[in-house]
Amino acid sequence: MILHPALIMLGAGIVIPFVPHLIRKIMLIVMPLIVLVASYNLQYGQQQSIGFINNIDLVYLKVDELSWIFVFILSIVSFTANLFSYNYSNRIEVAAQFLYVASSMGVVLAGDWITLLFFWELMAISSTFLVWAKKDETAKKAGIRYFLVHFFGGNLLLAGIFIKVSQGEYLINSLSQNMDIASIFILIGISINAAIYPLHAWLPDAYPKSTISGSVFMSCLTTKVAVYCLVRVFPGVPILIWGGVVMCLLGVLYAMFANDLRVILSYHIISQVGYMVAAVGLGSELALNGAVAHAFSHILYKSLLFMGAGTILYATGFSKLTDLGGLFKKIPGVVVLYFIGSLAISGFPYLNGFTSKAVILSAASVTKYPEVELLLYLASVGTLISTCLKVTYYSFLGEAKKSYDIKKVPINMYISMIITAVLCFVYGSFPNLLYNRLPFEMNYIPYTFDHVISTVQILLASTLAFLFFVEIMEPKEYFLLDTDWLYRKPLVFVTRKTSEVVVAIQENLGAVWGTGILSIVPFFNNPFRKLNVINSENETPEKYDPDHYRFSIGLAVTIAIMVFVGSFFYVRF
Repeated sequence: MILHPALIMLGAGIVIPFVPHLIRKIMLIVMPLIVLVASYNLQYGQQQSIGFINNIDLVYLKVDELSWIFVFILSIVSFTANLFSYNYSNRIEVAAQFLYVASSMGVVLAGDWITLLFFWELMAISSTFLVWAKKDETAKKAGIRYFLVHFFGGNLLLAGIFIKVSQGEYLINSLSQNMDIASIFILIGISINAAIYPLHAWLPDAYPKSTISGSVFMSCLTTKVAVYCLVRVFPGVPILIWGGVVMCLLGVLYAMFANDLRVILSYHIISQVGYMVAAVGLGSELALNGAVAHAFSHILYKSLLFMGAGTILYATGFSKLTDLGGLFKKIPGVVVLYFIGSLAISGFPYLNGFTSKAVILSAASVTKYPEVELLLYLASVGTLISTCLKVTYYSFLGEAKKSYDIKKVPINMYISMIITAVLCFVYGSFPNLLYNRLPFEMNYIPYTFDHVISTVQILLASTLAFLFFVEIMEPKEYFLLDTDWLYRKPLVFVTRKTSEVVVAIQENLGAVWGTGILSIVPFFNNPFRKLNVINSENETPEKYDPDHYRFSIGLAVTIAIMVFVGSFFYVRF
């Protein structure tokens, strides 16, 4: 019997809001562990389907090397993130977390377009509730914007899938060689979830406004599931190369100027996913392995970073660098664990970011795009400066910029961060644990002398650059203008003015119509007069009585009986 991880989480997500508090706490830990075991025990080649309309079989479980590695890492982060949120999640938030993980796994394991679309939309809906769960006005507005953007992307995906299914192509396969209108719709729909520029602004808008635990889940799932879909459906599409490079550079640039810790990390999601998107565009087996490996690593170190940022927010009540300071003296354990995550995302040797990013950089170096490798290295410099050095210098060292009491950090938060940090070290020190599970066979050694030395040189140069420009890098209260401004301001203005014009037209047309009707109605008070049935000009007008002019009901019944009798004799004789 095959245990479907997504269906286990889906069932738990439906049930968990209605169970008592103690059982809910147990399910938070036990259910992800069951899913983790079920995911690990999946075997390549396993497949399950169910009959659907028009003789279509919905392949709701299809396991191969690509789907296995993604569902496995999703199950790991499901456990660590649920453990992190153990002490304060409410019913709705817990249900949203479970359904979010379930839908993400459902997309990864789907073998047909219809199943993928169902879980894709469930992923958007459930993640929206993680934003709304914060229950303040900014989260409410951000959640609405988040939902509208994903609703738009989902409808594009629906349009493409509808065309594909109508053409008889209901199984998921690569569309790289057949870029028709359906493929373009599907690509744009997936690109929105991947936060490819300029379709990215929903991410730094919504993630920092989510709950503390919700942001951990959101940092790991939506964009990485989109990367999975790109690897599966659009390998080797050249436009993705430059889309990924732009994501890397602009994500780092915005993170440089951001002040809020979770905003900084959100922009670095865009930057790091840019590595994966560029690798998918390169399309070689080495590059695709790099995209998958980096998605795996990113889920680990990014969840660790968001856990650290969430714990700082939980303990201090602040998340802006201009408010923080001196945290190393107050919560040293949290600072050390966050620092490990920041080194991992920067590609420090013996942490998992190094072993996965190296594959992508090597794949770029052997292609006809040498400038891609250079630009990706440049993005690495900005990553170290903004996520590691800037945060450490202005938040962890020095004196606190505001007075605040440190709330005691629950032990479950520490345990979840420690587990994640250990995994970052394990997969960074023993990369073959990951390499041997990648979709394509490869014999890659990341720890060569040249590669380690060049990486260390880049990290040292980045540190020196930061120290040289440390005063310029001081965080300030910037308002970061991004592409979401287009639907925050001009689109809202255009929509309101358009609505006002439409309403004005409607009201005026209604007034004209009403005036016309009122002027015409009197002429029909007595239609027989207009038909000259009453034609004497001197005749005294009488009040119109409809019963006076119509045939009696008896005459109508008599005619009906005669027609019936006549028809009977006609048919009979």
